[in-house]
Amino acid sequence: MYVQPKKALGQHFLKDMSVARRIVEAMCLADIPQGYDFKEHLPVLEVGPGMGVLTQFLLEQPQIDLRAIEIDKESVDYLLTHFPALNGRLIQADFLKMDLSAIFSSPFLVIGNFPYNISSQIFFKVLEERDRVPLVVGMLQKEVAERIAAPPGSKTYGILSVLLQTWYDIEYLCTVPQHVFLPPPKVQSAVVRLSRNARRALDCNEVLFKRVIKATFNQRRKAIRNSIKQLTGATPLLEQPLLGLRPEQLSVQQFIELTQWVDGLTLH
Repeated sequence: MYVQPKKALGQHFLKDMSVARRIVEAMCLADIPQGYDFKEHLPVLEVGPGMGVLTQFLLEQPQIDLRAIEIDKESVDYLLTHFPALNGRLIQADFLKMDLSAIFSSPFLVIGNFPYNISSQIFFKVLEERDRVPLVVGMLQKEVAERIAAPPGSKTYGILSVLLQTWYDIEYLCTVPQHVFLPPPKVQSAVVRLSRNARRALDCNEVLFKRVIKATFNQRRKAIRNSIKQLTGATPLLEQPLLGLRPEQLSVQQFIELTQWVDGLTLH
């Protein structure tokens, strides 16, 4: 029995067992962020197990309480046939639409070979669950991995970089070549690890914070004062040092400060 990779689902099945083992080890050997106390078992959610190349190594770990979510029925049938231990642990559903509290009622870890076409959406979903997801290990398109791990000042630093780095410390672990997948993708892949940082709340309006980030990066080649003018509908009367910079030059903390300043404009 074999699962036919489906282009519409962005399926590229990893076939290199050494790479799969390294991905699982990147999660199992990681330090759990402070504030999360997993005692007897480590709740883990695998996103898109496909043909189970990561699953087999996850099932070998006695400390892991594994659940997996897979949208493809053909993959579900394959997994249940080849990994009987998944019976009762495998959910056929769309991860992006799933109420994850129905899977784990307490904090859990996320791992997966993320489909290229929805990897960014997966991370946005993780952000919604950030207080319940202290650790994420995922393989995704190298370009996206570089973007989310990029520091301020980098050309690839953008909206997803800032939003994720607000709540997570991000490590770019390794690059994975095309030939270890079936079918081989046209681009390289990379493995990243996200560990929840110590920030539990923002010192600004979170809704406005997101609006400021999106508005400024929508005009990333221009100084921030241009996008702030469009955001507030008025030219700021008071100068702010950050207005002369471009958005990719700002750290998370500076975006928080900018949001506080914009909030002050809208209150007066």
